[in-house]
Amino acid sequence: MPYFRSLPNAHARAILLASVSILASPRTAVAQVSRPELPAVVVEAPKEKRASTVRPQRNAVRSARAVRAAKPPQQIASTQGVSVPGALTVLTAQQALAEINQTPGGVAVVSAEAYRNSTPSNTIKDVLDYVPGVFAQPKWGDDTRLSIRGSGLSRNFHLRGVQLYMDGIPINTADGYGDFQEIDPTAYKYVEVYKGGNALQFGANSLGGAINFVTPTGRDSFPNGVSFDAGGFGFKRLQANAGGVNGPWDGFITASTQAIDGFRDHSFGSSNRLSGNVGYQFSPDVETRFYLNANEVRQRIPGTVTKTSALSNPEAAAPANVAMDQQRNIDTVRLANKTTVRFDDTKVEFGAFGVDRHLMHPIFQWLDYRYKDYGGFAKVTDDRTIGGFRNRLVAGVYVLNGSTDNQQFANIAGQKGALLSSSIDRSENTSAYIEDSFYFLPNVAAIGGTQFLYATRNRQDRFLSDGDQSGATRFNLWSPKGGLLWQIDPTWQAFANVSRSAEVPSFGESSIGPGIPTIPFTKIRPQTATTYEIGTRMRRPDYTWELTAYRANIRDELQCLYSAFGNCNVTNADRTTHQGIEAGAGAAILRDIFVAGAAPDKIWLNVAYTLNDFRFDHDPVFGSNQLPGAPRHYLRAELLYKHPTGLYVGPNVEWVPQAYFVDSMNTLTTERYALLGLKAGFDNGGPLSAYIEGRNLTNKTYIASASIIDRATATSPLFEPGTGRAVYVGMRYRW
Repeated sequence: MPYFRSLPNAHARAILLASVSILASPRTAVAQVSRPELPAVVVEAPKEKRASTVRPQRNAVRSARAVRAAKPPQQIASTQGVSVPGALTVLTAQQALAEINQTPGGVAVVSAEAYRNSTPSNTIKDVLDYVPGVFAQPKWGDDTRLSIRGSGLSRNFHLRGVQLYMDGIPINTADGYGDFQEIDPTAYKYVEVYKGGNALQFGANSLGGAINFVTPTGRDSFPNGVSFDAGGFGFKRLQANAGGVNGPWDGFITASTQAIDGFRDHSFGSSNRLSGNVGYQFSPDVETRFYLNANEVRQRIPGTVTKTSALSNPEAAAPANVAMDQQRNIDTVRLANKTTVRFDDTKVEFGAFGVDRHLMHPIFQWLDYRYKDYGGFAKVTDDRTIGGFRNRLVAGVYVLNGSTDNQQFANIAGQKGALLSSSIDRSENTSAYIEDSFYFLPNVAAIGGTQFLYATRNRQDRFLSDGDQSGATRFNLWSPKGGLLWQIDPTWQAFANVSRSAEVPSFGESSIGPGIPTIPFTKIRPQTATTYEIGTRMRRPDYTWELTAYRANIRDELQCLYSAFGNCNVTNADRTTHQGIEAGAGAAILRDIFVAGAAPDKIWLNVAYTLNDFRFDHDPVFGSNQLPGAPRHYLRAELLYKHPTGLYVGPNVEWVPQAYFVDSMNTLTTERYALLGLKAGFDNGGPLSAYIEGRNLTNKTYIASASIIDRATATSPLFEPGTGRAVYVGMRYRW
């Protein structure tokens, strides 16, 4: 991997050398954390409470303080009978669940065990398949169309409307774009999903919220491992990880290499990914951790095709994509540090990060973009009893700034031609937030908070032969929030909230072309929304569920209102409405079938259902039409027989029972579909796991996702065919 050899010297070499030193040192083996019964789609009440996370009675808090200096609060029992202090900067999955459970809204923690040992874990869809409210459909390679509560539906390329983080380090660029090619599903121990305004702690300001991918540390159980996956359309991947503890030091590193021929023509690709971190504990209450992430991705793009082509010849690529050898190639390096300091009732976290990204992207033109993003964050969590009442205060600041050296050339069969445009695009984003949870009853909290966002976008045009496109904008936006959280019992919560979100436009929002109004990016207004949300969630050993209903009233939604040259021009709609229901459930519908006792066998049903109702609100052109780009109903379900030895087998289904529109005029739709799958495997939570999975067993021809436009015709090339029948196998060994 030549790109990895060119990592910036100062930080990367220091981190890698420290990792090698730690991993080469003697370490204490750590044992496995118990595997959850279900994929962590529905949040669960914590089984253990820590004084620093969930406040027990005041006397218990005082007792915890008395012993804290002598013993770290988090211990991981080793297989050799010796306990290893857990990481302070990175929560365990159980601690993350306890933390996120204090949010009065739609959230989820998805543990790696929910998908890592039983699927190819090839795309973000494998990770988020059973999170209601999330619509994730692969397009080609690792690229995915992702929308949460209808976010970013008008974005036909890259991601907008959901902010992605890796260990709290932004994956999105400073002006808001995101890509999934830098996500390695094999690298994480859990994934946090914050829907809508519930992502306040990340400084997230978008309708869809935020997703945070969290990597293990050397203090986690089973830090060493190797896995191999292979399957349909030439997919193959080799992954390995190693970690360890040496006194106050710990380190973890994971790397994967994969390649795929692709289901469609001109969709082959390869990637090499590396993530690592090194931590040092100054004391049981002070820890710092350094992070490195690097990616080298090479991917061909088959392109969107007409509906007829997608359904009659799904393997065919768009002819122009082949002729121009269209690709999306990315090299990325991220460096970051996070430090956590804990006092009696207060935890302080702060850090800084830098990202160097190079996008090499031959499409209609040859895009050569170099991104330099950087920033920092600080967060204070204070959880104490005031006048006999528990009070939890969270406050912080998040800074994400960056510049893009933007050059576009003529694309001559995949090679650079003449320079056609050049600019320096600079973005600044500073968000400050505060949220207070006051428990006026022992199990009921009133929650109020707000976020202030200061953002700028500044373009310096360096190619003036086609006119000066320079310009600048500035935004000052408040987003208040209020809600209630009721802990009905240790396993059951109810919540309600009202929140505001404000999404700042990126440089890509504008309108220009023959026969349509010219609207420069400086005239695009921020998208704002007021969201009303109510819901409940429960997790018990033999049944689990969540149910959330929401309605978002949106002003100036970034929507496709004009098109030129067959491309969508994103500008501001007046008023739109997004509302829906997010329902997830799991239950042991049968148990004690062949094995009775404390650990019986069972048949487990797991279901995730999303209802989307997204509409224009009396628009002068589109009336009350449905917003294009997302299905009205989306169902994912599986029925598994689970044996206490770790064997499992069962079918699954993905169902879109109603076609959805791909244009704002509501004239052209996709097609409804149902996909059947079957998987079997072994996973008892120990060192060895294996699986075999069949997907789309009926070889259904279907449309997986679609780009959108304002007005479509039968020949509009907007559709991404889904993949055909495929079988995948994989094995993982860890120690």
